[in-house]
Amino acid sequence: MQEAEFDGRGSRIRWTQCAGEGPALVYVHGLGSMSAVYHAHIAGHPALAGRRQLFVDLPGHGISDRPAEFGYTLEDHADALAAALDEAGVSGAELVAHSMGGAVAIVLADRRPDLVARLVLTEANLDPDPAPTAGSSGIATYTEEEFVHGGGFREVLARTGPLWAATMRLADPLALHRTAVALVRGTEPSMRELLVRLPIERVYLVGGLDDGLPGRAELTGSGVRVVTVPGAGHNVMFDQPQAFVREVAGRR
Repeated sequence: MQEAEFDGRGSRIRWTQCAGEGPALVYVHGLGSMSAVYHAHIAGHPALAGRRQLFVDLPGHGISDRPAEFGYTLEDHADALAAALDEAGVSGAELVAHSMGGAVAIVLADRRPDLVARLVLTEANLDPDPAPTAGSSGIATYTEEEFVHGGGFREVLARTGPLWAATMRLADPLALHRTAVALVRGTEPSMRELLVRLPIERVYLVGGLDDGLPGRAELTGSGVRVVTVPGAGHNVMFDQPQAFVREVAGRR
């Protein structure tokens, strides 16, 4: 396990990794998730053998620290991820990022272009104010006090499916709520605007079971390769791992 300080107060962001060659693959999880849990089976595929691969848990999630003084904005998460990559000696990485982690990866690519050479985004959040059915929206309907101390965290865990709850219950409630609020608020410019103007290779994976991606023409027009994965929902890496590996490996 590796670690790096991210907030100037001694708090640590942590990751595990596989040694290898070539541009590093850096996996970034979604809200209330963990990178290794969602991507270790992808990293172990023969098509990715020999690659250096890092599984980073963002602040407040998984094995990373969860300081109460931290803001947990998307920019904060991106800066913490940058601290991890700097400590790991990574530059020109290929970020494989899911959902909220995709938004963080976009912000990182904008803020630190030296660190990111390629984005593979899975159902990443691109716009503020997502649909009321989105997990972040449900969490953000609570006040911080209600969610952390008034039973909101327990209620959300009870409503989510067992797969998401398995990792969400390991996240810090305060960090989870502040991250959800930040995700609903979005960035300025928006994550979509940042993604459109990035001068790097960008792939956006959409689960075909509910392919309601707005603004597809704008994305493709800017050079984003949008791929609809048949038979997959929000968690493409679980529903269609072979298709997921193919895109991560860059094999059409």
